[in-house]
Amino acid sequence: MTFSMEQLLIDSEIINMTKMAMRGIPVSEETLAIDAIKKVGPGKNFLSHKTTLNNIDLPSHPMLFDRTMYGDWERAGEKNALTRAHEKVESVMKSHEVLPIDADILKDMKAIVEEGDKAFIASR
Repeated sequence: MTFSMEQLLIDSEIINMTKMAMRGIPVSEETLAIDAIKKVGPGKNFLSHKTTLNNIDLPSHPMLFDRTMYGDWERAGEKNALTRAHEKVESVMKSHEVLPIDADILKDMKAIVEEGDKAFIASR
């Protein structure tokens, strides 16, 4: 079997984005951007308008998915979500310190496992 920590991070980001969307997207004078719509006009590009850029992260706060304009993304090194996830995994693997489990908790955990093992063997 294989496991991808990068895929775990990507999946987590997608789940968080979905949860935020399910909580609802705020609707206000600012987020409706009626003034910006009037100023830019129908059929024109709203993506680079400051209102869009100010509100783009309201539905989610991505860590891995880059929402910058293509040219800016390209100039910043063209890192896709997988590359960003891999860099995050490497960073965590290098710097994360695992705290030891308290001795009393470890003792209780071992007792639970032993009890489960005995029950399994008895059921065979």
